Amino acid sequence: MMEILQLVLMDMFWSAIPAVGFAMVFNVPKDMLKYCALAGALAHGFRTLLMQQQVPIEWASLAAATLVGFIGLYWSRKHLIPRPVFSVAAVIPMIPGSYAFTTMIAVVALNEQGFSPELLQVFIENGLKTLFILAALSFGLAIPSVLIYRGRPIV
Repeated sequence: MMEILQLVLMDMFWSAIPAVGFAMVFNVPKDMLKYCALAGALAHGFRTLLMQQQVPIEWASLAAATLVGFIGLYWSRKHLIPRPVFSVAAVIPMIPGSYAFTTMIAVVALNEQGFSPELLQVFIENGLKTLFILAALSFGLAIPSVLIYRGRPIV
């Protein structure tokens, strides 16, 4: 139990750094950077905790992005700042870079070495995992707004 707690806390610490970095790139006001760091840490820590409980990364990413969406919705109302200020920067550390990189390496290898079933398998597995994680992050951020603002007219 202590190993999981230590893993989650370290994961939260290291994921807060890129969340703040991307928030700075997006010109988030300085006093809101702490909220971006907290949201990024909570999201990535929650995803890691779910993955330690044998939840697949795609579903864990969906749950973590939904959590960030609700937190961002609350903070946006509280501080009168648009929701993406908090939520987009918090989700950035969960972008599946290693899976996307492995997919592109497989594409290059298929081009250079020719077709092989093993390379095609690596390409399809990592490509689909990347696609599903990105879709989970997108839908997870959208779910809270759809649920909360569902009955309101567009205009």
